[in-house]
Amino acid sequence: MLTDVSKKYGENAGKIWSVLSERGCLKKENILEHTSLIDIDFYKGIGWLARENKVSKDENDCFKLGFTNLENEIGSKAGRIWKILDIWGDAEYSTIKRLSDLNDKDIHTALGWLAREDKINIDEKERFHLK
Repeated sequence: MLTDVSKKYGENAGKIWSVLSERGCLKKENILEHTSLIDIDFYKGIGWLARENKVSKDENDCFKLGFTNLENEIGSKAGRIWKILDIWGDAEYSTIKRLSDLNDKDIHTALGWLAREDKINIDEKERFHLK
């Protein structure tokens, strides 16, 4: 059975959006503190918001709402993961990591991007699939 990850990833993005809307520019640690998200859920939310063109990061690693400057950084990595899933059909996280040569942060932001595009599911064995 496949599970649509869009709802969960979108909820993470909503928490980040709410905090940034209320408090303005914040660093990752402050966002985690105010949202109670764990690192991987933070990155998925940032990927989602970047795909929506709603979040940017400044030179001091401070995140704020507004037009994204993360499209090239995250979008190209999302394309790599999409290509892996297109070729393999499905893949576990460890396989995606090995084949993409991306770090955990980049994989999770890319997964958030793909979830916002409504392109991925996950199965009961924790394998990612394209929709």
